[in-house]
Amino acid sequence: CNHFFGSPLSRSPPQSKLPPEVLQKTQMAGSSEETYLKEANVPQLVDEMLGALLRERPPNPTAFCQAWMAKKQNPFGTAPSEPSRPAQAARRMTLSQQHHVSVVRRCLLIGCGAVGMACAYSLMIQGIFDELIMNDMNKDKTEGEAMDLQHGIPFTKGMKIKAGSIADGAGSDIVIITAGVAQKPGETRIALVQRNVAIFQKMIPEVVRACPDAILLIVSNPVDILTYITWKISGFPPERVIGSGTVLDSARFRHFIASKFHLAPHSIHAYIIGEHGDSEVPVWSKMNVAGQSIYDPTDPEFEEIYTKTKRAAYEIIQRKGSTSYAIGMAVVHIVQAILSNTNRVLTVSRYIPKYNCCLAMPTVVNATGAQEPFDVQLSPDEKAKLESSATALRAVITEAGY
Repeated sequence: CNHFFGSPLSRSPPQSKLPPEVLQKTQMAGSSEETYLKEANVPQLVDEMLGALLRERPPNPTAFCQAWMAKKQNPFGTAPSEPSRPAQAARRMTLSQQHHVSVVRRCLLIGCGAVGMACAYSLMIQGIFDELIMNDMNKDKTEGEAMDLQHGIPFTKGMKIKAGSIADGAGSDIVIITAGVAQKPGETRIALVQRNVAIFQKMIPEVVRACPDAILLIVSNPVDILTYITWKISGFPPERVIGSGTVLDSARFRHFIASKFHLAPHSIHAYIIGEHGDSEVPVWSKMNVAGQSIYDPTDPEFEEIYTKTKRAAYEIIQRKGSTSYAIGMAVVHIVQAILSNTNRVLTVSRYIPKYNCCLAMPTVVNATGAQEPFDVQLSPDEKAKLESSATALRAVITEAGY
């Protein structure tokens, strides 16, 4: 910095925030420096700044750093009228990065049953949001749950937690939906659809009015069908309506495989794709450890692993009535990818035109939501099973009137 800008002790204060040639352009255009900085094409401004540096005409460091920060946010020179993510989230990102202003990250959680509270607890422990608004039809229970969590805040990073209406969650960055009737022992996720569709038809329009710029994360089952219905009702772009998909299924899959090979689950690269349910598809052909395929089709234990993965939720529900902890952690995993803009590859569910439904595929998740899924090169058998899974989902969606 001293080479270009001079030592802060020896250099006299700059008279202008812009390099001389840039300042000359502003004077010719009859605009002030501040107006130019606000209205200038950022990539062009950065190029001019760099040009001045190379000619050893040092610009003001503050102006240069502000321009460089803006360049990092908008590397392709996208016009301001074409934001690359929801307008509200983009505005907050710009404020926090360019001006170091503290912004409030708000989450609206709808549904405070076993899964909803596991999500709330996981979110609080991780300290991801500044505010968490919890909503449920059972107001007394929701207030009690909020109070219980509030008393644990001194042991965490800190978060405002309260019970409220959907309108109280207005302006939320992410809306997590776990609401719906619970899955009964032995009941398939598909059988849940008719009972939950009516709930979503009433709820989603209210969510859209309160949080028009939010990313919607659907956790309620059957998640792929309810994600599709939410997308249709909301009118949001598909990347902003995400289902938890097979993120948890893939984690279970890796857990069982890791147990077989006595390895850490983090070292297992394996996915479950398709429906979050009975027609889910294990991608044996891509399963590997350190790039080395570990699938042996002659080993019957692999089929047992798939069966245990697919039946895991039923086994848990039969024993304790519901699944909660693992899905709560899976939801936090997805939320972190969104808020931290990590470009993490997760098997979330989103609308895929090729199949005309929502199902889970390896997908990049970042601040804009769930991007176009990877076109994974599957084996013929895996491809046929995925198409069958999509067909089954599409049939239920059609039966539901969508």
